[in-house]
Amino acid sequence: MKHLASVLIAAGLLAASPAQANLELAKKSNCMSCHTVDKKLVGPAFADVAKKYSGDKDAAKSLAAKVKAGTKGGVWGQIPMPPNPNVKDADMETLVKWILAGAK
Repeated sequence: MKHLASVLIAAGLLAASPAQANLELAKKSNCMSCHTVDKKLVGPAFADVAKKYSGDKDAAKSLAAKVKAGTKGGVWGQIPMPPNPNVKDADMETLVKWILAGAK
């Protein structure tokens, strides 16, 4: 019985939390090249994005479209958001929900 408990505890420690999994997805999708969770880098911090779009019921859809197609500048300053056409729609949905939740 002790062995089973040890195995279950070890498995629980190895499993990534949803937040960690989403951070890894953001890294894999190259989001972290320009963004961080809590500080402006090239683009805005994910926490700032979440604040800007809080209360906007269409935020997930509009943000996903901006991330996918890119922007020409003016949304967060003069630096445009490059398009990200290779990010799968399911991954985009996961990333946008995570960002809008404060990247937590």
